[in-house]
Amino acid sequence: MQGGSAGFSVDREEAEHLIAAHDGDVTLLWLFLRQNPGAALEDAARALCRTRAELEAACEKLLRLDLPELMAVPAPAPRRSAPKQPIPEPAEELPEYTAEDLTARSREDSRFATIITEAQRALGRVLSTSDLKKLFGLYDYLALPPEVLMMLLNYCAANTPKGVRLSMRNIEKEGYAWANREILTLEQAEEYIAARERQREKITRTAKALNIVGRELTPTETKYITAWLDMGFDEEGIGIAYDRTITNTGALKWSYMNGILKSWHEKGLHSPAEIRDKDTRRPKAGPGKPEPPRDMDRLLAALDKI
Repeated sequence: MQGGSAGFSVDREEAEHLIAAHDGDVTLLWLFLRQNPGAALEDAARALCRTRAELEAACEKLLRLDLPELMAVPAPAPRRSAPKQPIPEPAEELPEYTAEDLTARSREDSRFATIITEAQRALGRVLSTSDLKKLFGLYDYLALPPEVLMMLLNYCAANTPKGVRLSMRNIEKEGYAWANREILTLEQAEEYIAARERQREKITRTAKALNIVGRELTPTETKYITAWLDMGFDEEGIGIAYDRTITNTGALKWSYMNGILKSWHEKGLHSPAEIRDKDTRRPKAGPGKPEPPRDMDRLLAALDKI
C-alpha cells in the first residue's frame, strides 16, 4: 500500500487489531495517519469527510488498541498518556446505544450475535435491552476482541459463588478490569485467569489458617486477606498475626489484626522467621492475668522461636 512518497504494509498483528475494532472509521483514521504522520484531527476530518466528533471517537478506540501511529495525533482523552490512566467504570462517555442500533448490529454482525448467545448461556436467561447495552459497550467501546469477550463470559460464569446469580453488571465490571489490564489476547486472558486461580488458592489456605471453615468469606474479609497477601505475607505469617490477635483480644478482630500486619510490613518483616526474630512486641496478658515482667522478654522471644 502506498502513502505519500513512501510505501507501508499492514502486518498481521496490526490487521488483527483493526478487525477487533469492528469500526470502519477506526480503520480509515489509522490508514490516513499511516499516510500522513503527525496530521491533526481537523486534517483527517476534511480528508475522510467525517466530523471531528466521529474521529475523536475513532481516535479513542485506536488508543485503546495500542496502535502506535495514533501517538502523533492530539488525543481527546489522556487514557494512554504516561502515567496511564484507568478507563473509568462505567465510562461516563459511553455512547448511547439505542434498541434499534443493537438489534441491527446483532443481525449484521455474526460475531456479536455469537457473543449474545454465549452471554445468555452464562446468565441463564434472555438479555434485556439494558444487558445488551452493557454487552455491546464491552464489544464496541472497550473493543475487547470477540474471543477474549467469550473467555470473559465463561470466566465470570465459572467463578460466580454457588447460590449467587451472575448479573450483566458483574460481567461489565470484570470487563473493565480486563480492559484496564490490557487483556486483548487469549494468551493474556489465560495468564490472568491462572494468576487469579493461584491467588484464590492462597486465600483459601489463609482462611483455613484463620480457622474459617464451612462458609464463604465475606467481601470485607476477602479484601483484608488479599491486601495482606499483596504485602508479601504467606498464610503462616498471617497465622502468627492471628494468634497474636486472639491472645490479645480474645477474638478475630480484623482491624486489630490488620494493624499488626501493617506494622510488620512497614518494618520489612514478612516471613515467619523475620517476624519471630525481629518483632519485639509481645502479646498482652489475658483478663485476670498479670503482665509478664519486662525482663522476661528475651525468654518469651526464645519460646516464640521454639
